[in-house]
Amino acid sequence: MTTPDVLRCGLVGTGSWAGRTHAPALRDHRNTELVGVWGRRPDAAADLAAAHGSTAYDDVDALFTACDAVAFAVPPDVQAPLAARAAAAGCHLLLDKPVATEPAAARAVVDAVASAGVASVVFCTMRYAPDTAAWIARQAAVEGWFTGRADWYGALYTPGDDARIRATTPWRAQKGALWDVGPHALSVLLPLLGDVTSVTAGRGPGDTVHLLLRHDSGASSTAALSLTAPPDAAGVTVELRGAAGVSVMPSGRGEARESLAVAIDVLLESARTGVPAPCDVRFGLRLTEILSAAERALPPAGA
Repeated sequence: MTTPDVLRCGLVGTGSWAGRTHAPALRDHRNTELVGVWGRRPDAAADLAAAHGSTAYDDVDALFTACDAVAFAVPPDVQAPLAARAAAAGCHLLLDKPVATEPAAARAVVDAVASAGVASVVFCTMRYAPDTAAWIARQAAVEGWFTGRADWYGALYTPGDDARIRATTPWRAQKGALWDVGPHALSVLLPLLGDVTSVTAGRGPGDTVHLLLRHDSGASSTAALSLTAPPDAAGVTVELRGAAGVSVMPSGRGEARESLAVAIDVLLESARTGVPAPCDVRFGLRLTEILSAAERALPPAGA
């Protein structure tokens, strides 16, 4: 597979994540050119494109035709069908997590990518933030991990601001922590402990979900996921225990734009070589399958 030295990139999405992270990262990367923006609100697309010296597109398929690659910053079930169309148009894909919340939708993107022979990367932040990515790489080389835990406690929905957040990110309000931060937890646990062979799920307060996972390495792990933790209780911890002792992931996620620039580098390398990225759309499908199984395993709300 060959690819130009500079990829012409389009951006699908006009929300705060697109404006704060994707647009400036694509504009400023030395090997990408932000050639166009499309959004479900044309006025927002026009504003975002103007702010970054790009062009707003009214027709998303016209954007795909003008691009070598497309980045997505839209809700997962909007992303999946558009990503399949972009791949069919010959565009490499920089996807947000989760790829979709239904395995069939994620699988359709996998099939489109395979059919078109394009590259894909799913932007699971911890896999690209320099400190955490280096820690994951070191621990993946260590044998004998016995168990692990990933605690992702967010305080996104707190008194006084949940109405605003529910208005601006309704998919998060609907799907909760399982689908919002669950991909982050799994994206760290799977490369260290192996694929998930079984999952048990239980509910906690608010939108909190607790997962018990078995891995094909024989290890087990737990994940605590929440967007409704008290602010003073918020934080992220990943810990491994095994023959080598105890290892804890460095705290802090780094700067999102810096991490996205690394993800762009990985996409460029995959597009150049034809070698799939470790965190590609097939990995994204696996995350969706595991989270979907966890969702089915949850008891009814209030039970």
